[in-house]
Amino acid sequence: MRRVAITGAGTVNALGHDVPTTLEAMREGRCGIGSLDIRDVERLQIGIGAQVRGFEPEAYFGRQDIALFDRFTQFTMIAARQAIAQSGLVFDGQLSTQAGVILGTAGGGVNTWDDNYRAVYEEGRNRVHPFVVPKLMNNAAASHVSMEWNLQGPGFTVATACASSNHAMGLAFQMVRSGMARVMVTGGAEAMLCFGGIKAWEGLRVMSKDACRPFSANRNGMVQGEGAGVFVFEDWEHAVARGADILAEVAGFAMSSDAVDIVMPNQAGAERAIAGALSDAGLSPADVGYVNAHGTGTAANDKTECAAVAHVFGAAADRLMISSTKSMHGHVIGGTGAVELLACIMALRDGVIAPTIGYEEPDPECALDVVPNTAREVAVQAVLSNAFAFGGFNAVIALKRA
Repeated sequence: MRRVAITGAGTVNALGHDVPTTLEAMREGRCGIGSLDIRDVERLQIGIGAQVRGFEPEAYFGRQDIALFDRFTQFTMIAARQAIAQSGLVFDGQLSTQAGVILGTAGGGVNTWDDNYRAVYEEGRNRVHPFVVPKLMNNAAASHVSMEWNLQGPGFTVATACASSNHAMGLAFQMVRSGMARVMVTGGAEAMLCFGGIKAWEGLRVMSKDACRPFSANRNGMVQGEGAGVFVFEDWEHAVARGADILAEVAGFAMSSDAVDIVMPNQAGAERAIAGALSDAGLSPADVGYVNAHGTGTAANDKTECAAVAHVFGAAADRLMISSTKSMHGHVIGGTGAVELLACIMALRDGVIAPTIGYEEPDPECALDVVPNTAREVAVQAVLSNAFAFGGFNAVIALKRA
């Protein structure tokens, strides 16, 4: 089977509108969470989120594109521009038929749904814009990426709640590794920070009103974010032959289903995904220096994830670093794994471990090295990225240093 290289990365999120700015914020332990600036925020119980601030669509897109692109598609297109530009690839001729796109999102065009529900139910309009359906559909971002860059190979969208991006990237990895595609553009995006999006999540009673404090004994819930992360996964030999700068190697992937509960995490399901990713990558627990945790800041998720990691890693857990960057960029739901993969690449490429900020009180049920509050400079050779979703779907990706 073929080796798989990452040759491009792009992002828009609450920490920055590009990769360098985002990584700098992660190194500094900067928090992108603040008061929400959205319509009808006074009607919400939750008033905080990790918004992409200072974002002006007109700086990136013409009027026709803005009419077609929901906010999650806008984020995706900008991140894809960055990633593909960094890769240096041009998709024409035979390469265009050997390149595809798989992206993850949980909600798709939530802002478009919200705006048009208002128009019909609140304002009493009897018609909506003819672009509403192509704007809100979950595959809109993947479709526009394929059209913009002439990607004629495999293309689709994955929707598995908070594991969507990891599932998308894992499947893209498998396609390149198997030879089904030579290049895959992959990642995910989410933009649920609107009145309807927040109001729906309020009903779950899993959101914090003040801060995201993963693994801290006084944690009281997740904080929602928005944004996108997009990457270029490429056949290793193809990348080397053209002299590409390889950011990291995608080494393994595994997924599992808890098959237990629609919202409560299950330790055994998480363990199967973690162990499966290690096995698929040919890694032992001792080979892995860092795990980017799902780490939502909810009581159930954090203790379940720590127990699963401790069980799979055994004695190697004593020297393992594990952190949750959701404490900085929020939970980007279907796009979260893609934003978090940036921290994994930073760990491998730069030797910088992103911290878990907001950590205040040790929790005996989360007794791992959670890299509290301050980034750490440590050289690591392999990392894991965990994603455990509502619905009981788990997806774990393993990366190696290039």
